[in-house]
Amino acid sequence: MIGIRNIRTLIFYSVILIAAGSCRDKEERLVPHYPTDITLNLNLPEYNTLINPGGWLYLTGGSRGVIVYRVSYDEFVAFDRHCTFNVPERCRVSMMEESGLTLKDEQCCGSVFDIFTGGVIEGPATRSLQSFRTIYTPSTNTLRVFN
Repeated sequence: MIGIRNIRTLIFYSVILIAAGSCRDKEERLVPHYPTDITLNLNLPEYNTLINPGGWLYLTGGSRGVIVYRVSYDEFVAFDRHCTFNVPERCRVSMMEESGLTLKDEQCCGSVFDIFTGGVIEGPATRSLQSFRTIYTPSTNTLRVFN
């Protein structure tokens, strides 16, 4: 049999959990998950910007588009372009041309993200960009971007 003290304790912790869950700010919301599976044949002219390290390209996919960046000969990174601050606004990050190493949300909040990790360099965002997995196959010169 459950005693009154146990019921009060259970109610107390339930209220705390509910209150904590309702106190999340806009930034806590996650970027929506969209199944993405893209294979690029890097021999095709439309992917010429990915031939050398430092090259990058926007793709259709994810929540607000995907950016792919070639880190080295055999390493690529890919991120959803949906800014992680105030997710419902659906703001999109873009490559900062002057640096070539950062992404910035110029539409809404001005947050800046590192192109290598997707991590926040300058807020108000505090959460990294959503990343995609990448697999590069040198023998066929193909890149798969997926989640």
